[in-house]
Amino acid sequence: MKDRLLFFIVLFAVSVMFDSCSELEQGFDETLLFGKWRELGKEMYYKYLPDYTGSTWDESEDVQEDEAQEFTWSLVKSKFTHLHQMEMGGVVPKRYTVTELTATSLKYKDDFNKSFSFVKTN
Repeated sequence: MKDRLLFFIVLFAVSVMFDSCSELEQGFDETLLFGKWRELGKEMYYKYLPDYTGSTWDESEDVQEDEAQEFTWSLVKSKFTHLHQMEMGGVVPKRYTVTELTATSLKYKDDFNKSFSFVKTN
């Protein structure tokens, strides 16, 4: 009986601890996203607008800003989501976790722990 009681006490404590960690998730100021960003070491660009729309293009593949793929975006605490609009219809969601966001630097990772780093451009 004591073992069972101890087990449930430990189980409860662990569940409370994990729930508390989610409340500690860092929030970021989404207004810092507004503007054009270039991925470090690449010619991949993302542009974020205040109306939660954006566009992306890759100049290394000879795609310019006026040919960019459009998407909508959201940032809730550190959860960053892009909803890419496909030409043939449909939406492709891409989800990330922001690890750094300043006036000049943006870093996030995907669900596979692949990291992306950007610098703000003019």
